Formats: sequence, C-alpha cells, structure tokens
Amino acid sequence: MDNPQKLLAELIGTFFLCFAGIAAILSTQAPINSGAGIVGIALAHGLALSVAVNAFGGISGAHFNPAVTIGMLVTGRIGFPGAVQYILAQLVGASLAAWACISLFPAAAVQSAKLGIPLPGVMPGPEAAWPTVGVILGVEFILTFLLMTAIFGTAVDDRGSAVKIGGFGIGLTVAFDILAGGAVTGASMNPARSFGPALIFKLFGGEGGADAFALHWCYWAAPIAGAVVAALIYHNMLLGSKKSG
Repeated sequence: MDNPQKLLAELIGTFFLCFAGIAAILSTQAPINSGAGIVGIALAHGLALSVAVNAFGGISGAHFNPAVTIGMLVTGRIGFPGAVQYILAQLVGASLAAWACISLFPAAAVQSAKLGIPLPGVMPGPEAAWPTVGVILGVEFILTFLLMTAIFGTAVDDRGSAVKIGGFGIGLTVAFDILAGGAVTGASMNPARSFGPALIFKLFGGEGGADAFALHWCYWAAPIAGAVVAALIYHNMLLGSKKSG
C-alpha cells in the first residue's frame, strides 16, 4: 500500500460506522433510554455508513469492512498486501470507536448491551436467545450477501454508479438488514463491527466481558462467505463485458 491516506480513510470510515452504531445501541439502554429501538439503531448504522461512503469513497473505495475487502480481493480489485492493511485499519477504527463509547457512556448501559456486541440476546425481544449457530451463520451470510451485492451494484458497476446513489444505497441496505436480522443475530455483516466492541469489552468490561468473544468466529466466517459469494456472482455473471479493475 503506497498511500497512507487510504488506510486513514478506512480507519476513520470504520469509526463512523461503529461509533454511531454502538452509541445508538447504548442509548437505548437505562439510564439513557432514548426509545430509539431497533429502527433508531438501523438508521444510525445506515446513515453513518452513507456519510462515510460519500466522504471517503473517492480516497479508499470505502470498504470499512473486512468482508467487503476480502470480496474485493477475490475479484482482483485490491492486492493481498493492501487487503491486509485495509483490514488492520478497519479493526483499529472499530476498536477506537468501541473504546470511545465505553469511555463516554454510563457503565450500566455498557454492561446491559455488552458494548453493542452483535450477539444473540443483545437485541431486545422475547425470543432473543433462540438462534442456533446455524441460524447465526445463515442470517449473517444472507445479510452480507445483500450488502455486497448492493456495493457492487451501486459503487463498482459503472451502470449503477452512474446513478450516483452509492453511499445512499449501501447505507439503506445496512439499515434494512438490521431491521430484518438485528433481533436475531445483531446484524453485524462486518467482522470489524463485531471485533472492536468484543476486544474493548473483553479488556475493560470486567466480569461482563468474560464471554465477549463467544461465537465471535461466526461473525467472521458468515460475513466473509456472504461477501465472497456475492462478489463472485456479480463479477462473473452480472458485470459480464462491463468488468472493471
């Protein structure tokens, strides 16, 4: 990677997404009780990602997600060394966002929401604890498949990017994905979004952080698989003669 500006853009853009998302989740907890609910959480993630994509897309391509970076890697849109550096920048951005949230929000809200770690049982609802590993993997796979398809369709394919709604379309996909799957898995779709709060809650969450990395592997495996499958389908079957990069 010969351009540190790209890495800084990835770090800050991931911070945008993770700070907004984690803060929105914590704000729904006592003693704050914003009342935003899952709709507010979805909007916070979606709006933050939309702004970040529009702000930094011209610098780094606005991945902000290791699964997206790996999807771009398998379709030849980024080299392996650059992909590794992007992912590290994303993990740092997510961890900094989680650290900011644990430092600024009431401890009761942090403990209640486990710092916004997207795990079953974190989101509200009477059936919040029911998902099996298979359900988690399936839902996260589908949600990330839809996200990666939206990224290709609005930001990679010049037929879609000409409409100039890339950031808006990508952010809306994250928002409806959270509305669809947030109460089931937390709707991460992003290993960095899962890693940052898990790491910080593990380090600074006291006894509550003991299980911060429970089922964490699911939130790497399923988003990466979903992103790779979507990227390969779009690259090989939908782009056709329009392939770029």
